[in-house]
Amino acid sequence: MKAVVKFGRRDGEVELREVREPEIGERQVLLRVKAVGVCGSDIHMWRETHSWAIKTPLILGHEFSGVIERIGGGVENFKIGQRVTCETAARVCGHCLYCRTGEYNLCPERLGFGALIDGVMAEFAAVRPEIIHRLPDAVSFEQAALAEPVSVAVNALVENSRIKPGDTVVIQGAGTIGILCLQIARICGAGPILVLGADRDESRLRTARSLGAARAVNVQRENPLELMKSLGDGLGADLVVDCTGASAALRQSVDLVRPHGQITKIGWGAAPLDFSLDPLVQKAARIQASFSHTYPTWERVLGLMAGGQLNLGPVIGGVHRLEDWKTAFSDMESGKNIKSVLKI
Repeated sequence: MKAVVKFGRRDGEVELREVREPEIGERQVLLRVKAVGVCGSDIHMWRETHSWAIKTPLILGHEFSGVIERIGGGVENFKIGQRVTCETAARVCGHCLYCRTGEYNLCPERLGFGALIDGVMAEFAAVRPEIIHRLPDAVSFEQAALAEPVSVAVNALVENSRIKPGDTVVIQGAGTIGILCLQIARICGAGPILVLGADRDESRLRTARSLGAARAVNVQRENPLELMKSLGDGLGADLVVDCTGASAALRQSVDLVRPHGQITKIGWGAAPLDFSLDPLVQKAARIQASFSHTYPTWERVLGLMAGGQLNLGPVIGGVHRLEDWKTAFSDMESGKNIKSVLKI
């Protein structure tokens, strides 16, 4: 089968290859992949700028949907031909405290697709049935390929943040996660919502405005700290969501958050911190990290998609063939679109 493979540890060492179709065991399901979302992490691995452990050679990709092609003998309640999407926790131990309490996203032995185990930018993928979700009829394969990043946003804003109607929210980053966090914050009743980006994000900032951001700010041309002083009581944001992973963004979030406010960090970044967190202590503010998602979050997200509460049209900036993966990656890297999807 064809797959997008990272074969080395230098910039650009990714290519389309013929690889062996995966085999399935008794407790596995083989999916014929229909659509795969390109994540910012895939681009980082393409450019060898990621900050997490991986193995090579590695099939990239973890945001996907497809149909059931084959079912292992020990699997029940699924049928060949069903339209599905799938979570990213390819392997967990199943017996640690976190697995036993439903927080398997935090399992110390968790292996995610497209990192330490082969991903899904391929024609077929072998998965465990516990992380498969049936697709509502109203949700297309391309939309379902965004169920994973939407679940990241819901986990961060709904499950790991304190957010109330009328809260002032600042979202740092205008990529996929940032734009989806904007939509989830609006569903929660927050407002005003500010989205921060840079020069390369101009088109994305326009999309943020069209999706309800009160202000979409290019931080290379406008100082968001000055803007915050003119909003409400001028004391800062109730919630700052860091979707960038950059150390400079976290430093800025400490300045933007109000006393007793919250910073929720989603983005990953390799650079060390070079500043003091004392101002965060002085504000008695809270910083909370958010990672991945679990089964109930996905079901909630698919309900939002089926109910038309998410506008994914402006987010999906291009649908490409698997063979055109480099164009899909480049369009996201350059800021030309928010999300590229590979259709297989």
